[in-house]
Amino acid sequence: MRYPAELAGDDGRHQQLYIRSAIRASKAVSDVIHAYARSDRLLLAASFACFAVAGLATAAADATGATIGATALAVVAVYGLAQYANRVTRRTLAHLSLALWIGFLGVAGLHAVGLETVGAAVPGPSGTVVQSLTAVTWATFLTASTATAFLGFREYGASQTHATEDYLESDTSDYSTR
Repeated sequence: MRYPAELAGDDGRHQQLYIRSAIRASKAVSDVIHAYARSDRLLLAASFACFAVAGLATAAADATGATIGATALAVVAVYGLAQYANRVTRRTLAHLSLALWIGFLGVAGLHAVGLETVGAAVPGPSGTVVQSLTAVTWATFLTASTATAFLGFREYGASQTHATEDYLESDTSDYSTR
């Protein structure tokens, strides 16, 4: 199969050449690997980490400074997740939201048993395990909530499609057109 390619000649005119392709036309588009300059997953991971640190900071201390810092981290995490939500499809965002809610329910099940009990059962320092589970709990809950909210905003925006001609063609004007 041949594909046309244009080359500019010395006099500025374009010449059309035909390049023989080694792949079939039906596979040409599906075989393209998209490379992004910025990774979407990095935003998601950074948001998750910010939510984890914010949740751990509020669970560990009742100080005003820790609460203000945790709130600032949560705002940064929401902004990062908003950027992620703008870059991915609705389907991807829905899958992410569902996966995070399932993950949160799994971690919340450990709370039913008791974090200290889980910390004592797992090898290693129980305090570190309890803090890690607390951070993961907050991170999954806040990330799932935020992703679901952005999915809802996107769905609401998709349902609010107004045709401009409906507004332009109406003859019911308050102003006379003499």
